[in-house]
Amino acid sequence: MMLDIKNLVKEVFLPAGESLPEHIVNAAEPVLLKGFINHWPLVNAGKQSQDHAFEYINNAYNGQPISAYYAQPDANGRIFYNADFNGFNFQSATLDLSTVLNKLKEVRDLAQPPAVYVGSTNIHRHFPSLNSENNVTIENAQPITNLWLGNKTKIAAHFDFPNNLACCAVGKRRFTLFPPEQVKNLYVGPKEFAPGGQDISLVNFEQPDLTKHPKFQTALDNALVANLEAGDALFIPSMWWHHVEGLTSFNVLVTHWWRNSPAFMGRPDNAIELAILSIRNLPLEQRQAWKALFEHYVFDHEDGDNAHIPEHAQGCLKQPMTEIEARKVRAKLLEQLKR
Repeated sequence: MMLDIKNLVKEVFLPAGESLPEHIVNAAEPVLLKGFINHWPLVNAGKQSQDHAFEYINNAYNGQPISAYYAQPDANGRIFYNADFNGFNFQSATLDLSTVLNKLKEVRDLAQPPAVYVGSTNIHRHFPSLNSENNVTIENAQPITNLWLGNKTKIAAHFDFPNNLACCAVGKRRFTLFPPEQVKNLYVGPKEFAPGGQDISLVNFEQPDLTKHPKFQTALDNALVANLEAGDALFIPSMWWHHVEGLTSFNVLVTHWWRNSPAFMGRPDNAIELAILSIRNLPLEQRQAWKALFEHYVFDHEDGDNAHIPEHAQGCLKQPMTEIEARKVRAKLLEQLKR
């Protein structure tokens, strides 16, 4: 069943091969770039046939083992938890790429195939020549580039901290996207473990149970959908939730991740974990007091807020934070967490 989502991601045309301009890089909502990577040799190989795409990717592969996932046909392509939520519904193994590609060929004509999936595989490490022939220039960014491939798989809604330019190189994919504030309506699962290591929505997008998950209807009302064909690219801003579905028997996606802040500032999800540890179980009144402090120091601060403090004494409050101050904060936290 296809979800009834009326709002489509905004389409923008950019000539194939141009660098990703600043107005796209800084967009607050997803943007679909039709035909943006039509010049890629991998895209052209896939448009000739799946076998040409198999051959092109295999020729670019340097032989280092990759992580692959296999789910039985009754999973219907959904990479998810098992029924008891003490594991997952798939098997994983470290394999040679040729083994994965042969399995994809073997099952591609089945009416209900098993799910065969390779996720987040670093292109520079495993496919160096592929990156040199199929790449995107993003202004003021040096993205981490990964390859994802498989058949008709369904990847649960999740978010990524970095911005993402997702390029559909072979096959077709559907992205269902939600703004960050819809997290409260997505019924997010356990934080301790998830199929891809990132928190995911527990809603089955193919058969949503609105009795069990009634708030999901509000999420759908605020959702956007993007249908990607080979040659299209999708810009996904940081923190936007996205469900990803492969629509053909062989799909290849190339993602480009980059962040807008220096790496020395660390990952914000570490702050969430620490806040859950130290604040979540406080009485309501105390949680509200800490909320006010977070709003003051973190979320609502403005330039000049600390003008009353001599500049040399502003420490970690100085804007922008320096790498030296970041190291001091990290060292202090590490020391305190040992107690």
